Amino acid sequence: MRWLWLALLLAGCADPDVSLLRGPATRSISVVQRSWHTQLCVAAPAAATDPLAPIAAGFPGARFLCFGFGERQWLVLSRHDPAEAISALFPSRAAVLMTVLRAPPAVAYGAEDAVTLDVPQASEAALRRFLRDGIVTDAAGRPERLRDGPYPGSVFFAATGTYDLFNTCNSWTADGLRHAGFPIEGPAVFAGPVMHQVRQIAATGRR
Repeated sequence: MRWLWLALLLAGCADPDVSLLRGPATRSISVVQRSWHTQLCVAAPAAATDPLAPIAAGFPGARFLCFGFGERQWLVLSRHDPAEAISALFPSRAAVLMTVLRAPPAVAYGAEDAVTLDVPQASEAALRRFLRDGIVTDAAGRPERLRDGPYPGSVFFAATGTYDLFNTCNSWTADGLRHAGFPIEGPAVFAGPVMHQVRQIAATGRR
């Protein structure tokens, strides 16, 4: 198993674009933990030119959008048998769950499970592009919708890339934070290490 953990460590060592974090903090993003799962939340699009506008279409009154990544059969079809759990360790199709909020994430999920980070506009814009690029869209920019999500105001979209042992919901969250310029370290396979670093960043104001 030693080689496995070494591979996990190397897989999570992408260098962040820290230049994005220069400048005054004018926007906010949130990282939410739900049990073993993490997700990223941003403000709902305010203009048609926003990268997330086509994805958020049809949800009037939305104030925030939260995105979580997962294995498609497990997440969308709720197939949680042992065979499905084992198959999820290998590259398989993925999905993104978008949840629409009309209250801040800290209110919707609880302050103990939601961490808000203030960022410059360039960092927030980079995260929005990451979220858009994580969803399959057609030539017109329309997202590939799979089905409604588990709660009102949520929907499953087809995700780009694949889900596997090295690309979990938490490593996807970490990649999004790295795109925003945050120096998230380690393999980020589990929620705990990701949230620990996010809380440290929030507490110290490190950008």
